[in-house]
Amino acid sequence: MVISHYPGEEVNAGRIGLTIVISGMLGAVISGIWLDRSKTYKETTLVVYIMSLVGMVVYTLTLNLGHLWIVFITAGTMGFFMTGYLPLGFEFAVELTYPESEGMSSGLLNVSAQVFGIIFTISQGQIINNYGTMPGNIFLCVFLTLGAGLTAFIRADLRRQKANKETPDNGKTEGFDFQTLRRTVQAPSVDLHVLARG
Repeated sequence: MVISHYPGEEVNAGRIGLTIVISGMLGAVISGIWLDRSKTYKETTLVVYIMSLVGMVVYTLTLNLGHLWIVFITAGTMGFFMTGYLPLGFEFAVELTYPESEGMSSGLLNVSAQVFGIIFTISQGQIINNYGTMPGNIFLCVFLTLGAGLTAFIRADLRRQKANKETPDNGKTEGFDFQTLRRTVQAPSVDLHVLARG
């Protein structure tokens, strides 16, 4: 995609990909920290999703301006939000599907991400080959808009958070009383011979 607008810039095209990956890792860490502190699952997920859409639109509009440094900035911004969305989506899904196991919801999300990734990659490749990069990117923007709209309609039923608040020991080990164990260990030993004679 980059090479079609900037011929001979294969090295910089690879660097743009690296920029997307590195900024995405930073985005994933920052969004994870923010989510852990704020517990605003739906709001954070929706904002990051919309910012991913905005990043994709800006990237699409600036790709053919002829300034490679602008592409670096817009691609990095897009990567920051798109990859930053991943931990948010997984955590939000775990909240919504509780008490189902985290592995089940994460596994289903991974499978669906791979399936849709293959479908969108093949579809966008065909659109780019036949019509150009702008229609291919618009195709992705349309589906990002659809996804943001669907995310806005998700009811924020944070089941795992509710279960954690209802647990009386607030996250301590369930079913194990350390005070009883301490009293048992500190209790004087009983002479078995005395019990046997009695």
